[in-house]
Amino acid sequence: MKKPLKYFSFSLVNLFFWIGVYFFYTYFLGYGSSNIEYVNSFSRFLMPVTIVLSYFVILYLIPNYLLKKKYKLFILYGAYTFIISFVAIILSVFYGLIFSSYLKDADSYVITKSLSLIVLGVYFVVVIATMISLVVYNYLSNIKNEDLKNKILKTQLQLKQQELRLLKMQIHPHFLFNSLNTIYGFALAKKEEAPEMILKLSNLLDYILYQVHKPSVLLENELDHIRDYVELEKMRFHDTLKVDFDVNVVEKGVQIAPMILIPFVENAFKHGSIIDGYLSIKIKAKKDKENFCFYISNSCLNDENGLSGIGLDNIRKRLEMLYPEAYTLEINKEKHNFEVQLLIELKGLKNRIDAES
Repeated sequence: MKKPLKYFSFSLVNLFFWIGVYFFYTYFLGYGSSNIEYVNSFSRFLMPVTIVLSYFVILYLIPNYLLKKKYKLFILYGAYTFIISFVAIILSVFYGLIFSSYLKDADSYVITKSLSLIVLGVYFVVVIATMISLVVYNYLSNIKNEDLKNKILKTQLQLKQQELRLLKMQIHPHFLFNSLNTIYGFALAKKEEAPEMILKLSNLLDYILYQVHKPSVLLENELDHIRDYVELEKMRFHDTLKVDFDVNVVEKGVQIAPMILIPFVENAFKHGSIIDGYLSIKIKAKKDKENFCFYISNSCLNDENGLSGIGLDNIRKRLEMLYPEAYTLEINKEKHNFEVQLLIELKGLKNRIDAES
């Protein structure tokens, strides 16, 4: 339905344009003449050559040579077109004078313009028609390019969303495996803490199942999720764990991508080492006016402390996709300390998180 309507509108515009050209000829050729009937008859002989010449330039010369940057051929065929069209215009004027002669009135001027002005008038109309077609072509090309860009951006966004979903899917089993492995150890030992650990795990599962698929979550919920995870690990380590959990987030309603922090916490427990009888972990979270800062460190030995792995690799990719040029991630390892510092710019944070939805 849209295409027929489009072609109908195009044909209607062309029809009105050529009607306007016809009235231009009658005014241009008959200015100062009182023989309107003769002027109208003579103008009709100029219309065919004007229409054919205009469409030949618009539909053949310009698309096949000018727009394809074949400038030499365009100039060559343009010269041929000018010569042939000039002859055609002269013949049209000649036949117009002959076939309209019966309408002449000896007491009045019929055509007030010279032959050179008539020829220039025809070429003037052709130039105007060509300029209008180029403007329309440029407008339609811009619309087409914008549509193409939008389609490309939409495709890229869909690919980005799919990749983010895959990254999340990889994080979920990784996180659950670590938690279930801890409970499994307690169950084998038949310790009394096992039921409470299962309860803690149910809270974690609830967060994963109902919150993690959202494009963004409240920052306080994400930190509560980390706190539950830490409480679960405390039961596993008993008296061999020291955790300093310092959260300074006063403002409510701050949004952040889900599961963006927990892999760092998992990494600290998984790769941390007990030194002098304790696994020491420090977690700090702070939000100022424009930035969110997250810091975590753990005691470790001199060997590698999880500088790579599925958790951290996925987080790096998600950070790059969600917060391009809006975050800094520093990972440092000293003799007995491994630390991670993450800073996310909160300015325009919502727009970047929406890309994950």
